[in-house]
Amino acid sequence: MAKGIAAAMVTIKPGGIREMHWHPTVSEWQYWIKGKGRMTVVTTGAKARTMDFHPNDVGYVPTMAGHCIENTGTEDLVFLEMFKTPLYSDVSLNQWIARMPDKMAEAHLKTPMQTIRSAPQSRFDVLPK
Repeated sequence: MAKGIAAAMVTIKPGGIREMHWHPTVSEWQYWIKGKGRMTVVTTGAKARTMDFHPNDVGYVPTMAGHCIENTGTEDLVFLEMFKTPLYSDVSLNQWIARMPDKMAEAHLKTPMQTIRSAPQSRFDVLPK
């Protein structure tokens, strides 16, 4: 039994998306098993990169980099995500924004509060189509 590794098998239905999130303590490695998808990774300095993935591809997300994954195919997307840590943790963008004080959210997101608070306030690991 590996005590220093956390892993999860993720399935995303056609048209679904794994919500924007990040891992605060460790990088993510992925092995893509079935289907096809697109991952966007956002890093500091407003830099982002979007790549398409297929079975047998390997993905990598640096620690603290926001990322989301979309199923772009017609069948289930299945991939294994792995972390060099004994405890899995992530931060949902939806929950993070929902917990921001109103004045802070409005100042940093430069968006009216009505729009900010109309977004999902709960965590959705995989958003439906």
